[in-house]
Amino acid sequence: MKYDFETVLDRYDNGSVKWNLMKKMKPQVGRGIVPFSIADMEFKNPPEIIEALKEYLDTAVLGYQTAEPSWYEAVTNWTKRRYGWETKPEWFYTTPGVVNALYHGVLAFTEPEDGVIIMPPVYHPFYKAVESNGRRVVKCPLKEGQNLSYSIDFDRLDALAAEEKNRLLLLCNPHNPVGRVWTREELLKISEICLRHHVFVISDEIHCDLIMPGHTFTSFASLSEENAANTMACIAPSKTFNLAGLEASCVILPDRERRHRLKAEMGRVSYEGRVNALGYKAMEAAYTRCDAWLAEAVQVIYNNHLLLSDFLKEHCPEVKAAPLEGTYLQWLDLRSLGWTSKEQEKIMVEADLFFDEGSMFGPEGNGFERMNLACPQTVMMDGLYRLSQTVNR
Repeated sequence: MKYDFETVLDRYDNGSVKWNLMKKMKPQVGRGIVPFSIADMEFKNPPEIIEALKEYLDTAVLGYQTAEPSWYEAVTNWTKRRYGWETKPEWFYTTPGVVNALYHGVLAFTEPEDGVIIMPPVYHPFYKAVESNGRRVVKCPLKEGQNLSYSIDFDRLDALAAEEKNRLLLLCNPHNPVGRVWTREELLKISEICLRHHVFVISDEIHCDLIMPGHTFTSFASLSEENAANTMACIAPSKTFNLAGLEASCVILPDRERRHRLKAEMGRVSYEGRVNALGYKAMEAAYTRCDAWLAEAVQVIYNNHLLLSDFLKEHCPEVKAAPLEGTYLQWLDLRSLGWTSKEQEKIMVEADLFFDEGSMFGPEGNGFERMNLACPQTVMMDGLYRLSQTVNR
């Protein structure tokens, strides 16, 4: 491999949110323990991004900044090259983060007490974006099939979308935490239902670059012009290239009136489209210089998934691993062990296993753990050995 995905990083004292949460949960945790929780990588950043930032800092003035034409060229070329979707610069609006965009989108495209449809178990900020803004969470739970293969309950989605007060669907594609990459056929079914019932769609596509071999990502808005006008897509380099700390993301809103509504809503909190000067230069570099790094990173993550699946089958078959189609987040089923959610969390912490508890993704996640696979293989194996010892004791 050209790049280094094997060095174990020590982030114990550098302000990492993930590591600080681990220390808060267990102050006496050993320095060599690496957490598997929050979705940021335990890999070095792509060297091309570091070099680009150094070049920029040689001449930059870090004042108020807006995205330059070179940034728009980078992101439109990225969507065309990676997803086959021809986007236009005027469709983009910069945001500090995808979660930030979700909150503003809920406010912009719904009214108080409107229903917002989600598909649990799902990324926990989906709940907060709805509830903290005075809207109603409307659940359309995923259907669990054999071997933890999840699917969408289209009959239930159709029935919920038909209710007049349910105005918005928050779609997660690829899905966090279950790891599904929705197929074009599945997305077309969602599109038909939402267009027929006039339900707007915000598609969180932050993991769209992390697609495992044998699977293909389709951006929801790219299905048709009619569907594009009914969609706000959210993308960012933060998961793909581990740049969350630079707070650079964007939304893609092909419909002009919807763009005005979102900008007006964000203007209510004095967001005027200015950007993090370093964040958007890093984003530009990621989308123009880092295809080779990404290809290697995806292969490392997929190899970790395969190794984990084999290890569990041999050493602790009670723990089941869901198929991983996209993201670097492994969904683990521990329900056969019979622990309550509180017991499970306590047992994991005692074993120095800092996962994201499945219950945070809704009651549908009780008995599960979400494990971050974007780490050196040695780190993952250390965690798996601790898990095996805990399950088999």
